[in-house]
Amino acid sequence: MTDIQTLMAKIGVDARAAAIVLATTGSERKHAALIGAADAICANVMQILDANAEDQVYGAQKGLSPAMMDRLVLTEPRIRAMAEGLRNVAAQHDPVGAVIAEWDMPSGLHIRRVRTPLGVVGVIYESRPNVTADAGALCLQSGNAVILRGGSESFHSSTAIHKCLQTGLQQAGLPATAIQLVPTRDRAAVSAMLTATDHIDVIVPRGGKGLVGLVQREARVPVFAHLEGICHIYVGAHADPAMALEIVLNAKTRRTGICGAMECLLIDWRFYTQHGSLLIDALIKAGVEVRADGDLAKIKGTTIAQPDDFGHEFLDMICAAKLVDGVDAAIAHIREFGSNHTDAIITEDAQAAAHFFAQLDSAILMHNASTQFADGGEFGMGAEIGIATGKMHARGPVGAEQLTSFKYLVSGNGAVRG
Repeated sequence: MTDIQTLMAKIGVDARAAAIVLATTGSERKHAALIGAADAICANVMQILDANAEDQVYGAQKGLSPAMMDRLVLTEPRIRAMAEGLRNVAAQHDPVGAVIAEWDMPSGLHIRRVRTPLGVVGVIYESRPNVTADAGALCLQSGNAVILRGGSESFHSSTAIHKCLQTGLQQAGLPATAIQLVPTRDRAAVSAMLTATDHIDVIVPRGGKGLVGLVQREARVPVFAHLEGICHIYVGAHADPAMALEIVLNAKTRRTGICGAMECLLIDWRFYTQHGSLLIDALIKAGVEVRADGDLAKIKGTTIAQPDDFGHEFLDMICAAKLVDGVDAAIAHIREFGSNHTDAIITEDAQAAAHFFAQLDSAILMHNASTQFADGGEFGMGAEIGIATGKMHARGPVGAEQLTSFKYLVSGNGAVRG
């Protein structure tokens, strides 16, 4: 057995033991651990910034794209927001033990379906060191132990944040092994996690198409898939132009490197006929490279879209744009090129919005709202471990509640089956 295999086996055994403790840990101790971790993050802002500076140097040497560097960089406001995220998770209801449904049977049985932790969650992620805090907090709140394997580029930042999480655990009298960070950049650790069926109950990948594809191909452990965020906004014939302008700019430019950023703008012909190049001009003025198709490519400042610009996650100040003839044409385009992540319609036509919602099967559908709201914190979950785009178990923002399964508790009074 190699050193990595030995290391990962020990981490797995320790996580399984910690999961047994967490499954019966009361809400008060989990709350105390999360608040303690948040306080430790606030007390160690400078240490986390210093660690992040090392990661930025490494990322630059590695040739990370501007979008990936944006995900990597921590600032004091981002670190304090991370701590606030922990407090928000702590304020959420404890899902463990919650009764989902209960009923009585003629046989005399009383049956309850109650939430129970998954056990051990493995999280494999790239670039974003804040995932260390979010994933650790959500797994703890849901009674799960977690094994975190951050990207090599965020190694120092994740380590500094992890120390704060462990401070919270220790102050609350919980095992430090409840939240473990893989202490190596060696990629063999990822392979070990993907095949650790004895130690890990589910894998959550957070990263680009390459990482998610690798996980889905090689995992022997169940996976909550977080695929690309190829988010579309369709500006309908009856959209309010001022509202459309504000939403489109926010969806593309607020933060380009997140999975909820708009990557493709679909404009209804009738809107375009009435309001012209309003939206495209504003995007160009904001510094966005607009890769336009058809008549939109005649607008000054655009570049001609290539076929692979549609269905592409740019994660940059770039977007594709196309004119479509009605809501059904927009729906057809999204079905062909979307990733079932988040898609939005801007319109004052309630019937068109209802049709859009009914005909598309994205994990998140929005009406008159920016796709940048595709976030567990914005959904009232405190934080998220990812946006699941599959259909099994969890879908959309994965918060603490989505990190639970359920079991049936059945009571009788001497009931026997005839």
